[in-house]
Order: sequence, then structure tokens, then C-alpha cells
Amino acid sequence: MRSCFLSALATISLPVAAYAALNGPCTANGLPGVCIATATCSSGGGTSRPGFCPNDPADVQCCTKSCGSGGTCRFTNTCTTGNIASGLCPGPADFKCCLPATGCTAPTVNAATVSLIKQFEGFVASPAPDPIGLPTVGYGHLCQTSGCAEVPYTFPLTTTTATSLLMSDLRNFQNCIASQIVDSVRLNDNQYGALVSWAFNVGCGNTASSTLISRLNAGQAPNTVAAEELPKWNKAGGVVLPGLVNRRAAEVTLFSTASSVIAHPPC
Repeated sequence: MRSCFLSALATISLPVAAYAALNGPCTANGLPGVCIATATCSSGGGTSRPGFCPNDPADVQCCTKSCGSGGTCRFTNTCTTGNIASGLCPGPADFKCCLPATGCTAPTVNAATVSLIKQFEGFVASPAPDPIGLPTVGYGHLCQTSGCAEVPYTFPLTTTTATSLLMSDLRNFQNCIASQIVDSVRLNDNQYGALVSWAFNVGCGNTASSTLISRLNAGQAPNTVAAEELPKWNKAGGVVLPGLVNRRAAEVTLFSTASSVIAHPPC
């Protein structure tokens, strides 16, 4: 009788939980997630699910979140669509918003935007610290590895290779601005470009949590929002920098420049 009972147990299908360490991937009821502190998850708009990170402290749980338009936060190496947006998910840097595959992509910024970014970033042929000490090269490329080894061009860069690097870098910021702003908000290419320049400077995480994006998504007048909110982003390390004051003013000017070319929504 005992052997029959054990045999019956062996045939029962139990839910499978994927466990992970702190900042590692987890799966909660079929949803991809990351094991992080519940406070971090909550502040980033995620949902903490207990029981899927058993080797971690009690306040570390599997954090899951829906993001963008039909997207899910997950580790980038598991995003099969390749359509990834930054700044929308809590947790480590490679835990990002994986959006559905689509032929509708964030548009490339216009020439006026590229010119503005180049003007304020300046050209650096070989890796060197920026005004706040971060290693950069080209037109504001922030080095991700020692000596900027990830850059696919030889140093010193030329203005041509630096421009190619900039356009490649901008794709991520174009995607995050396009995904963070709801489709009901219409922006021309100058307005969109000014916001991409801002995102390139302050990072997608900061834009995602900003009052500026919230006000746009609430339906407030874009030119008013930009004129009131962009100038607030004038500090680095808590110190007002003249270069940032001037950059924000230039972005406001670009934003307020009329254009018949609609850049957002992208489709």
C-alpha cells in the first residue's frame, strides 16, 4: 500500500518555481522577474511576489512588472524580440523593458537635435573624464568598460566615427522617450529631439520618473511643460552648472520651434 502511495505522489504535477540570488532572474507564476528588495521594486512600479527567492533575506522577493505598450520587464538576454527600452524597470542595469516585436520603431532624431547634442557634449577623440569625472569619448559616449573597449572604432576617433557612435548611442534614448510618452501625446520632430537630447544627458531612469513626462502624459500643453520643467535639470552633484543651464535653454528653444513633421507617436 505504501509503495502505491509513493507511486501516486510521483505522478502529481507540481508548480515549478525558478529560484535565484539577489539581483538574479526569477520566475513567479510564469512571469519573468528579478530578486530585489521589496522597497526597490515598489518604488519602481513593480509587484513583489514572495516565495521565489528563498535563499535571500525576507525583504528580497521576485519583482515583476509590465511596461511600455504590452512589454514586460526581463533580463535583456531573454528578450527575444530585441525591442528593448531602458528606464522603465526597477533592478539591475540589464533588467529592462522587453517590448513586442513591431515594425513601428522610435524615429531617428533630426539634424537640429544632433547639432545641439554635439555642441554641448563636445568632441573628445580619446577617452577622458567629463566635467564631473566620468570617462567619455566621442560626443558624450559614456565608457562602459575600461578604456572604452566596447567602442567598435579605433582611437583617436575622427568626427565621422564619433558621429556614427553617437547615432548608435541615441537609439536607446529615442526608444525610452518614445516608450515613456503615451501615444495620445503628439510631438513634432523638434519637440521629440529636445527630449531625446535631455534623456541623453540625464539618463532614461531620470526621465521615466520625471514630472515632465508625467505632465505630458496627463495631457498638459507640451510647450508649457517643457519651458517650465527642462530648466530644472541644471545640476550635477547638487551644483548648478552653467553648461547645463545653457543646454536646457537650448533644448527649450528647440522644443518651441514649430515643425510640421510629427515624430511622436511613431506610428
